[in-house]
Parts: sequence; structure tokens; C-alpha cells
Amino acid sequence: MRHNDRAASAPWIRTRLRTAPGAATALAVLVLVTAFLAAAFPRAVDAYETKGLRHDILTADAGRSTLEVARPQPGLELPQAQRDAEARSPELARIGSGLLKALPAPLRADTSSVAYGVRTSKPAVANEPWLARPEAVPPQLSYVAQSGLKEHATLASGAWPTTPREVTSDSRAVQGAVTEETAAELKVKVGATITLLTAAQEPITVTITGIVAPRDPQGSYWSADPLLRTPSLVLDPTSPFPVHYWTGTVLLAEDSGPALLSTAAEPVLFWRIPPDPAGLTGPDDARLTSVIASLESGPGLLKVRETAGDTAVFATGLGHIVEANARMRDAISPVIAVAALGIGSVAAVVLLMTGALIAGRRKAELALMRSRGGSLRGIGGRLLAETAVTVLPASALGLLLATLAVSEGRFWPGALAAAGVGLLVCVALPLRTTLQHIRPTLHGAREDMVSARPSRRRTVAELTLLVLAVGAVTALRRRGTSAGGGTDLLVSGAPVLVALIAALVLVRLYPLPLRLATRPVARLRGAIGFLSLARAGRSSAGGALPLLALLLALATAAFGGSVIAGIGDARDDAALASVGADARISGASERATLPDELVRTVRDLDGVRGAAPVRIEYSVNMPEAVAGDGGASGGDAGTGTSTGSGSASASADDAKVAALVGIDPASYAELARVTGLPAFPAARLKATGSSAPLPKGAKAAPGRVLPAIASPAVAARLGKEPRAIATLSGDFEVQVVGTVSRVASVSPTDFLVVNSAALEQKAPTTLLLTGAPDPGKLRAAVEGSGKEYAVQLRSEERARYVNTPMQAGAERIYLAAVAAGAGYALLAVLLSLLQTAPERRTLLARLRTMGLTTGQGRKLLAFEATPQALLAAGGGLFTGWATIALLSPGIDLVPLALAGVAGSDTSPVLLRTDLWSLALPAAGVVALAAAVAGVQAWWASRRGSITELRAGDSR
Repeated sequence: MRHNDRAASAPWIRTRLRTAPGAATALAVLVLVTAFLAAAFPRAVDAYETKGLRHDILTADAGRSTLEVARPQPGLELPQAQRDAEARSPELARIGSGLLKALPAPLRADTSSVAYGVRTSKPAVANEPWLARPEAVPPQLSYVAQSGLKEHATLASGAWPTTPREVTSDSRAVQGAVTEETAAELKVKVGATITLLTAAQEPITVTITGIVAPRDPQGSYWSADPLLRTPSLVLDPTSPFPVHYWTGTVLLAEDSGPALLSTAAEPVLFWRIPPDPAGLTGPDDARLTSVIASLESGPGLLKVRETAGDTAVFATGLGHIVEANARMRDAISPVIAVAALGIGSVAAVVLLMTGALIAGRRKAELALMRSRGGSLRGIGGRLLAETAVTVLPASALGLLLATLAVSEGRFWPGALAAAGVGLLVCVALPLRTTLQHIRPTLHGAREDMVSARPSRRRTVAELTLLVLAVGAVTALRRRGTSAGGGTDLLVSGAPVLVALIAALVLVRLYPLPLRLATRPVARLRGAIGFLSLARAGRSSAGGALPLLALLLALATAAFGGSVIAGIGDARDDAALASVGADARISGASERATLPDELVRTVRDLDGVRGAAPVRIEYSVNMPEAVAGDGGASGGDAGTGTSTGSGSASASADDAKVAALVGIDPASYAELARVTGLPAFPAARLKATGSSAPLPKGAKAAPGRVLPAIASPAVAARLGKEPRAIATLSGDFEVQVVGTVSRVASVSPTDFLVVNSAALEQKAPTTLLLTGAPDPGKLRAAVEGSGKEYAVQLRSEERARYVNTPMQAGAERIYLAAVAAGAGYALLAVLLSLLQTAPERRTLLARLRTMGLTTGQGRKLLAFEATPQALLAAGGGLFTGWATIALLSPGIDLVPLALAGVAGSDTSPVLLRTDLWSLALPAAGVVALAAAVAGVQAWWASRRGSITELRAGDSR
């Protein structure tokens, strides 16, 4: 009988996936998550850089961001008709359209706010007697015939200015309008006339036909030249006395530009083009800077002049805005690179651990294939194919999810990162598996740490990594994270190298204490302790790769948490330095004092825990610096610091002017304690003897000496002996009895603190409050005493520091780094324990045949996992702490914490160790190890010994 049917053979990949679907699914999920994080990171960086650039341009003053092309009035040698035609709207609109088309990419214009016209560049004096003259000086007005007035304003009263007949250079009557603010300040009414003289001193009558209200007062149309919207009271530079006059702008009808050509106010033709940042991306900043430089003085300016005329000039402050954004980005990028390299290294190690786990589970299978004639190339090809079927779709799905989650950002960096994850898994798993079978291995050979003997190659590799780590840390401490305006990968990877060295050292030292502990435990009754320590010292789960993953993850999580904590502390400290306490009440002027009734009312409000009245007097002249060494007596006690020559002498020469601060020592010392300021030595300012409190209104006797706490520079200038000073609070002598580096509510670094009770004028100018008073009730209480007092809240000041997308985006990345680091650390523990799970189950089965109870089995697995978990947790704590301690002097968090906020403190903000970021992931490692051991023991107890100990099982 003839059979044509061929023997059917199942496809390899389908068979493998059906045989182990759980392992394939777990690998796919791990690759999916890792590819998602890898692809999302560069897109997230691009997103916050893009949003930061757009935010900076949109929020910048329109006078800085607007592109302006201007040229002088047409030459006098031209015919009058031609001069007039060039100043009319059709010609100006034609040139404006050409300029818009000539803008080079990536620069684009906001066409809805483009304005053009004719304006006077030199203000003209308006002698009308009805105009406001605050100090008997007539106002000076500018005139502009600008397009788009009706589109950007609403008519408040009167009528729109028009041109009843064609306006030429010979016209002597035009119509105009002013904004509501200009009309209110300069007392302009509808129907009023203002005279503008020509170059021949002939009057041009400007009739105010309407008063308008801007639709968008902060838009570029009105803010490119703020005088269009709001008049300004300026100081007359030609007067020998300080006198002020008003300056403002009159808005002429759109086609009234030719009338300005006959004036002596230096008329110019202009085109204002606001940029549209909607199409800009973060990587465009370099091109944008180059394009703006070309337009200002380069080939771009030549193209502008081809359209607008040979005398046209291009001016904008947009280049400075872009450069400031680039400086912040360059300052933030190296710090972000530390997190990126840390998490990337952890992810790579975890993927390698996954490959090692899979290779260990399939070692016997592949050894059998090798013994039956399978070639390394054939085995590797099959492994590559079955891995690629699972990994590549997972990588592509991770890239897709990252693209959907982070919509903005370049595609290729994320795609390359996701492809790198897939390539690493596809190559590492087959390569590691096949390399184990180059030579036949004897069955039963020990694979634990006891049999491992460090080779010379390993020693050389460890020493090389040690040199690289020391060099990276040294470079980071000396020059910070930024090297030459870019990111130094060696410096940014210093935490990774430190963790790597720690892992290699701990792997070498780990078996020693366990061996020492095994000897006394062996003498005790019971085998649980001895077996657990012996197995913990031999288990491959505590090898270099799992420990490296844990240390990298814990160090990166600690570093990221410390960055976030440092940012928060810096913002809290800056808010405290600005306000001085939880709340502050002060006068509108520096010399305004607070009434006693206001102080009593505020002190009794709900939520106010303490109140410290302070009298502050700025710009007090200090005596000449003492010769030789100066210092404060007793300055090295308490919170003081002694001062001497050297740098203190140099500072003493600069401390010519200081702030005098009069305080109540007891209330201020309590405020300093509550708010976290340096401890204040209140006892040294006790008002006794010659410094006893003065009765209200009494004059001080000559020669009174007041004890004073000074800043180091002022203390060095005054020396140890009494020095006379003259203040608005009285004339007296001061003797420095101590120093402090900082005083609440005083921004200058040079100050002198005395007891306010000893001053002739002791009324407070500032009231500092601690507690949490209701903002509404506090402001209501202050407003009841007059509008000349202002309220500042520390919470509101703190909220100002979270305002830029670049800062917020970088902070979110670090939050993600902390979460990802903790997650990968827990996954590394799980993988290391799963690697030895079959061996543990077999051990329990054999021991149960010898009488081991279920409870003893659980204790055995728990005790076995505890040393490895404690090693990883302790090593992670030490590595994280050491990394932060080593790298903190080289990292400044100001760009992340305070950059971009006007008036914020820009002193260096260094890293500090955040205990929660250190302790929580480490505790999670120990807890997970204990939980996995308990689950393994419970599962093993449910399976019979016969199931685990099958006949012929090689285990």
C-alpha cells in the first residue's frame, strides 16, 4: 500500500509559543513597557522644550518679541506725489505682504495682529492749556497712522477717525482718536483739537473724534508700543530739577500718514509683525536664532531691503528670548540626562536578567538539541525567530502608545529608542543562550557564588570601571553637569558608574559574612538557620546582574527623589526669603509705618500664631571700614560667625550701605524658630544700661551704644568697637555683638539688627506673621486701616515658581524616573527569585520527605531570601546616599526650581538626600522578597512531593 502523505512536522515558533505562552506573554509585556518608556522619554523632552519655547515667546513683552521693519520717510528729492503714495495704506500693505512672504522658516507671523503705517519717532510738545500738566510742564505726544484700528479696538465714545478727503503732505487738518487711559490721564475729550507743527512751523489741526478701548490690551497690536495704549509720566532729562511730564500717542486715521511727512517729528514708515509660535518646536531654537541674526545683519536683511527699501532696518528682541530659552534648556538637559541614563541602564539590566532567566529555564532543552547535532547557528536562528515574533510587535505597540500619550515631539528619536529595546532583547537572548552551549557542560556542575573565582579579566574590568567612575565624579564636582554648553555623557552617567562599582564590590564581599555566620549557626539546634545561610551564600540569585539592577534602580530613584525634594525646598526657601514669614504686611512706601491698631487687629485674627513687628530702614550709610582685622565680639558663638581679614575685608569695602532692622528680640527669635531661619541670639540684644528702652517721643542722650547683630560684611566693616551711625530712627552708636547670615524680610545681604525699643522712632514698617490666617479676612483687616498697606502671603509667592512648561516638564520626568526606578527594582527582585524557584521547590520537596513541616519550609525560604534582600536594600541605601553626597556639589537646581521668575533668589540650589526616596524603594525590595518567598512556600506545600521528585528528574 502506497502512502503519499508526508510526515507532518509542527512549525517551531508556533510550537514554542503554545508550549510556554506565559513566558512569551510576560516577555512581551516587559518589552512593551520598556519600549513605551524609551520612546516616551525623548518625546516628553521635545514636548516640554517645545511648550517652553512657545510659552516664553507668548508671555514675553510684545515690544521684545515683535519683528519690526522700519525705514525713514521717503527722500525729499522725490516728487511729492510719490512720497505721499509711499505713505498710504495700499503701498504699505503691498510691502507688508511681501515681508510676510519673505520670512524664512521656521519664523512665521501672526497675520491677525500685523500692523503697518507711519509714526513720528520724535515726540512733539502739545501746548494746549487744557492738557494735563502735573508739574507745569506740557505733555509731549507722538502721532501714528496705523492700520487695523477698528479690528483691534471698540469705540467707547465719539466716532472713528476718517479721511473725508485724500490726505497729502499739504493737508493741515486730520482726525484722530485716543484710548480711554490716555483720555483719562491727559484730560482729552471728544471734539478737542491738538496742534501739530510742520517743519515750516505751520499748524496741523488734529481733531479728536473718538475715544477707543483696546480689545486685547496685552496683544502685540497695543503692547508693541505701550504708549499707544497707556500714557506715561516721565522725568524731564533737560531740566536741572526733577520734574515730570506726560507722554502719550494720538491715533490718526489709517490713511493720514502723508500729513506726518511735513512735520519735523522725524516720521518713519514701519511694519510690525508679531511671531506665531504655534508651529515652532524645541529643536527649532538654533535655526530660529540663526534666522533672526541673518535678518538683523546678514543675507536676510538684504532680502528685507529688496522689499521695503534700501534704508530699511530690522529690529526685534526675539533673538534674546530664544537665547534665554536655550540657556535654560542647556542647564536642565544635563540634569535630565542623569535620570535618563540611570533608568535606561536599569531597564537594560532587567532585560538582560529576563534573558538569563529564560536561558536558564531552557538550558536542558537546548543542550539536548546540541547533543543531537544542532548547530549554534541553527539554534541561534530559531531562538532569534521566536524571540522576534514576540518582541518586535511589543516594541512597535510601545512606540504607538508613546506616540499617542505624548502627542508632541519628533518621531525618529522615540522610534530609535523603541527599536533599540527590541534589538537588545532579540540579540541578547539568543546570544546568551547559544554561548552557553559552545562547549559541552557536565551535568551537575555548581553554578553558585562559592565556585566563582574572579579572573584577571574581571579584575581589570572592575578597575577600569572604577577609574571611569572616579573621573566622572571628580569632573562633576569640579565643573557641574554642563560641560561647554552641552551634555557630557560620562559626567551624567556618574551615578550609574558609582552603582556599578558598588555592585561589583558587594558581590565580592557578600559571601564572606554569610560564611562567618554559618559557623556559629551550625552549632545550634535545628537545620533551618544553617540551611538558609548556606543556600543564601551559594544562590545565583544574588549574582552581579540582579544586584546591579537593584542598586541602579534604587540609586536612580533616590537621585530623582532628591532632585524633586531639592526643587521643592528651593522654592520654599525662595518664598520665605521674599516674604520673610508666612504672611507679611508692609506699607506702600519704605517709610510708611503701621498703626498700633492694625497690629493688634491682625494679631488677634484666627490662624495667626505669632506676630513680629519690624522696623526696616534701607540705605543707611555705614562708617568707614576699620583698619586691620575686624570682627564681632563673640561672633563665633551661637549662630554668629567670626570675621577677620581676607575675604571679609573685601566684603567690608563693599558694605558701604546697609539696611537697619529694628526688632523685638523675643518675637523675632520665635519667628525665626518657627519658619526655619537661622537661630537668632535674642539675648544679645537685651536693652539694658545705655541701650535701655526710650519713652515714646524722648530723645536719646549722646553716646548711646546699642548692641547689634550684623551681617558678616557689615561686622567686618564696623569692627569690635562702638561706631556712630545716623539714621531716620535716631543717631546712636552700635557695637556688633554677633553675626547672622540672613534676616527675615530684608533682601539686601548687608544689614544691621538692633532692638527697636532703644530707637527714637520705633514704629514698625513691617509686620511678619506665622500661622495660616485666612487670606480674605487678613486682607479685609488690612484694608480697613487704609489702602496704603500691602499683604504678601508665602503660599502665593510659592505658587509663582511653578509657571514654565520647561520646568514643569522636567519635574514630571523626574517623578517618572522615581516611579520607574522603584518599579524596575521590584521587578529585579522578582526575576532573581524566579530564577531559583524550581530549585527551591525541589529542595522543599526533598526536605519534606525528611520530615520538614510546612511552617519550617516557609521559614527556610524566608530566611534564605532575607540576606539577599537586605544586601540589596542596604547597598541601595548606601549607593543612593553616596551618589547624592558625591554629586551634589556639582549640580545646581536653580534652572529647575527658580529660573524665569522675576525677583527670585538665584543663589545655587544643591541636592540634598531625601529619606523617603531612599527608604521606600529599599523597604519595597525587602517586602517583595519576603512576599515572594512566602508565596513560593505556600505553593510548594500544595504540590505533593511525588510531583516534584519524579523518577529520572535531573533536579
